[in-house]
Parts: sequence; C-alpha cells; structure tokens
Amino acid sequence: MTEPLRYVRHARSPRNVVLLLAVWTGLATVMVLFQAAWWLIALCALPTLPLLSEIITDRRAGLDLDAARLSWFSGRLDGSVALDEIAQVRLDTRWDFSIRATLCLHSGKEIRLPQESLPPHREFEEILTARGLAVVRHHFAGR
Repeated sequence: MTEPLRYVRHARSPRNVVLLLAVWTGLATVMVLFQAAWWLIALCALPTLPLLSEIITDRRAGLDLDAARLSWFSGRLDGSVALDEIAQVRLDTRWDFSIRATLCLHSGKEIRLPQESLPPHREFEEILTARGLAVVRHHFAGR
C-alpha cells in the first residue's frame, strides 16, 4: 500500500518574490537610465499586481491523495472525489508545455483539476499508477 500524498504550493515562494523584484528593478532601471515617464513605467508595472496580491495573501494550492479519496484546493476552490469513481486520469500537454489534468469519472462527468494545485506531472503520474488508476497521456491534442 502506498502512503498518502500531500502536495501544497505557496504563492509566497522565493521564485515569485525574485521574479517580482527583478521586474520592478528592470522597470526602475529603465526609468532612471532612459528617463522614461512615470506613467509609462506604472502602465508596465500593472501586470505585476496580481502576483503582488498573491504574494501578500500567500494563496495556497494543493492536492491530497489517500487510499480512498483525491481532494484538491486552490484559493477558494476545492473539491474531492472517491478513487473508485475515477475511470481514468487524463494528462494533456498543452502547446505552452503546461500539463492539464482531467478526472474522467465512470458517470461520464469530467472534472478538471486546477493547474496550480498539481504536483510535478511525472511524479503525479507515478503516484496515480501506483494507486491503480488508469492514466492517459495526450500531447498537444488541443482539447
């Protein structure tokens, strides 16, 4: 029997903080070296505000897998499904090389897991197959 999986990702990660600081440093450098207008720099900084918000609130996302259930959470979204209800797990590689996971249930219903709640896809696939779940891979299917 395999042990339970608990995966949690925090928005306040060193990678996100360094990325945000690098963008702001670059914008400040452009402002100082090229004497760019403040409103232009502010306009370029607008896309960084969602990441700043996530870092401040430290939004968490994750997944729990035990002997009977698969449950996930991401911000205010959460869900759970019994393992015996899952017909297969579909892992789609998208054109941006991200992985999308969809639970295909015996009832015909499909549940898409939030991307930010997924562990690394190779590790996730190994754990799912160790639990006896059918995993189907599709690369660049456009679905």
